[in-house]
Amino acid sequence: MTNKMRILLASCGTLALASAASADTVRIGITQNNVGIDSYQTTYERAFIAAADANPDVEVIVLDAGGDVARQISQMQDLIQQNVDAIIIWPTDGQAVVPAVRNAHRAEIPVIVTNSNIAEAGMEFIAAFSGPNNIQQGIYSAEMMCDALEGEGQIVQITGMPGYTTAIERQQGFDERLAEMCPGVTQLDIQPGDWNRERAQRTMETFLTRFDQIDGVYSGDDNMGVGALNAAIAANRAEGMVFIGATNFAVGYDAMGRGEYWGSVYQSPVDDAKAALQTALDVLAGEDVPKLNYFDTPKITQDNMEEFDRPVF
Repeated sequence: MTNKMRILLASCGTLALASAASADTVRIGITQNNVGIDSYQTTYERAFIAAADANPDVEVIVLDAGGDVARQISQMQDLIQQNVDAIIIWPTDGQAVVPAVRNAHRAEIPVIVTNSNIAEAGMEFIAAFSGPNNIQQGIYSAEMMCDALEGEGQIVQITGMPGYTTAIERQQGFDERLAEMCPGVTQLDIQPGDWNRERAQRTMETFLTRFDQIDGVYSGDDNMGVGALNAAIAANRAEGMVFIGATNFAVGYDAMGRGEYWGSVYQSPVDDAKAALQTALDVLAGEDVPKLNYFDTPKITQDNMEEFDRPVF
């Protein structure tokens, strides 16, 4: 951290930082979903702070909701009371945070949603969304599953946290594209893994007990996907089973390299964080910013993985 940055607050799962103030400094607050839950969010936070630190005209207040909706709503209210110039929110629950976003809108503070969008009811209250197109990611994963199974087979699906917009959208994209492209592929069951590798492993263990034939597994991210893979390996049933994920983690990348994991969607938390901050700055500068700002998240498989750097998370 450079001398330009100083810690303002560090307590109760939150971390706030700010640059030395100047007449032209803009103050941007961010409330994140749950930094400690996985390495993607940890890397995102570091990248966001680094991007703000590199800009002498930006002061940031960085908060973490710790996965607690009530805490995030309270953080939103605190940022409104501080009269920051803009708020970036990574929603813990896309529906539950809508009233808090509406309050910021009424206070004439632009809100930029990052990574996981809010519910449709809140779209009129935000200045912009910045992040991946999660429906498209689900579509990509379904297409890879269809290709790997050659249009036929039985699969199970492990989703992210129930009620979380990213989980909902990835499942939507996957389910719709799978039915359209591969009517010969049957989904035996869909259960949550809560973005957690150990929880996903337990979910997969239950699937393996219930179903004698599982040809493929789609997981909402590679952290859960590797948990499912570990369960299948432990049960001596991984051979011939197709594992498809999204948000390619380093563990997923390494499993691809070993030939154990078929494919995923490549998504950089560094790009995600930088895009969120830049979108906020563009909004504050009065630029014509699209409502939805997606960054590229291409397919990655065993066949093309050498074209991509190993993820840093």
